[in-house]
Amino acid sequence: MHTSTRLPSAIHLRDQRDPCGICPLTRLEQPEYAAINSMLDQINSCLDHLEEKNDYLHACLKELLESNRQTRLEFQQQSEQQNMEADVQGSQPPT
Repeated sequence: MHTSTRLPSAIHLRDQRDPCGICPLTRLEQPEYAAINSMLDQINSCLDHLEEKNDYLHACLKELLESNRQTRLEFQQQSEQQNMEADVQGSQPPT
């Protein structure tokens, strides 16, 4: 039979010493909280970076959309002008 020796966690120690959970941090807990804070800072930095990229991509897509709208309008105007010119030429008697 396999038996494992397990060290009690800082939370377990806190619960045994103070069941209300209002005691100050033990020496075992401080590094754990520092590591969690560090991870949260890294996550926050990543989220900030993603937000910046998202804002940049949103601005690029808006520019692309506006450019496509402008190109489409120019194309429609050219097409209408060519159709009008063709109509004028078609309505004139051949010479």
